[in-house]
Amino acid sequence: MTWWVHDLFQQGRIVELISWIFWVIFSITMHELAHGWAALWQGDDTPRRLNRLTANPLVHMGGTSLLVFLIIGIAWGVMPVDPSRFRWGRRGRVVVSAAGPAMNLLLASMALTLLIGWLALGPQGGNLSRNLAIFLFTGGWLNILLAFFNLLPIPPLDGSSILSGLSIRAYRFYARPQAVMLGMFILMAVFYLTPLGGLIWGGSQVLAMVFVDVPGILFGSPSVFDVVNSVR
Repeated sequence: MTWWVHDLFQQGRIVELISWIFWVIFSITMHELAHGWAALWQGDDTPRRLNRLTANPLVHMGGTSLLVFLIIGIAWGVMPVDPSRFRWGRRGRVVVSAAGPAMNLLLASMALTLLIGWLALGPQGGNLSRNLAIFLFTGGWLNILLAFFNLLPIPPLDGSSILSGLSIRAYRFYARPQAVMLGMFILMAVFYLTPLGGLIWGGSQVLAMVFVDVPGILFGSPSVFDVVNSVR
């Protein structure tokens, strides 16, 4: 097993490396901020009191997450909230929990819409065109991936909190101390022993390509697949 940063660097995929680093850190930071803003709207000032409403990724991701990201290329973030303060009670959990994936979908839409415009109106060919396409496409499919992944109803992911807000039985189940530990075990088992991980990973890229290429047909734009893979 080799280091992912070294692999991309040795393969000359520098733009992909930079894009991955930027979008992972930026997207997780914005995901957590969305949780914090939604919590404030629900009447919980915990994020403000703990000084978590900042764009500093170290605050949201922490040293451990950033170290794991450096080693294997994946990371996570945390936004502390107090559900007992939510004005909508359990329903407030749905709003606050869904805010993170919603932010990822917003970022994906923005990145891919910019990519559509770039492919239609920007210069064709050349390093600048390809590099910017790679950067925007990475931001698009990665945020689709983050949204889908976080919506899985497995603790500690947002999907479990959303389900808790919609079902009292789910709320009682996820409130058990063993739920998070069981959830982490299920996540590892599912992604290492089943094709679900690859399905979400590949499906996110396919959705991003469809999002870009379908309207691109109207403009006579080149396929994002051809543009992105022309540098490999």
